[in-house]
Amino acid sequence: MPKILVSPVSAAVSRERAVPAVRRAVAVLRLLARTPEPLGVNAIARALGLVPSTCLHIVRALVAEQLLKVDPVTKQYGLGIGLLPLARAAVEHSGFSATVQPELRRLSSRYGVTAIGIELVGLEHMIVVALSRAQSLVSLQVDIGSRFPALISATGRCVAAFGGHPRPEIERRFRLLRWQNAPSLPQWRREIEQVHRQGYSIDRGDYIGGVVIVAVPMLNMRALTHSIAAVGLADQIDNATAIKLAKDMQASARTLAG
Repeated sequence: MPKILVSPVSAAVSRERAVPAVRRAVAVLRLLARTPEPLGVNAIARALGLVPSTCLHIVRALVAEQLLKVDPVTKQYGLGIGLLPLARAAVEHSGFSATVQPELRRLSSRYGVTAIGIELVGLEHMIVVALSRAQSLVSLQVDIGSRFPALISATGRCVAAFGGHPRPEIERRFRLLRWQNAPSLPQWRREIEQVHRQGYSIDRGDYIGGVVIVAVPMLNMRALTHSIAAVGLADQIDNATAIKLAKDMQASARTLAG
């Protein structure tokens, strides 16, 4: 087989060109993932600061790979079905998802809550990678692949308390969060200190009115990368039950760490 020679200059240029292209494609996918309605090329380009012609090339390539879909009439773009097998494979290949599932089933059955396994991505966001729903007439809408801001609610307090991130950056991002009943920054600081002492967090109606969210960090790793959370209605989880649930979740975390 003949050898293909690539000069250092051309290789460097190739790398320089390839990285922005990938970043722009990922930016398009993330934009459309957080936008409830499809967008046209010009809207996507404006949101991301791209040249419209460049944006058109990117979305056409993503459509060809079925990662985006386009309405032939409106020429607006949304996420495509090609993302589904990729997302499913990512979850299935996650060792944490498979390991945490039995504990989630136990917690949801015992307390009548939706129990969730969460993967944390720095201070960017948290992703639901495993869950078990309670057999109840009332169900809270959380799905595999759901994404939330990393510092929101009970899990967010765990991230702030145990994630090892710089305090100024944590507080800068806190100011951008949207809560139904937002705590003040001084109150949030006190709550983080309490979470650090007790090892769990309880959000009673701050993030979503009438909803209790309990979270514990997985502290068996060098960095905080995973968490367990439970979501239920305030009417079914009083303070004593929430604390009991939190301690049971801590036991689950220790079991998984062992």
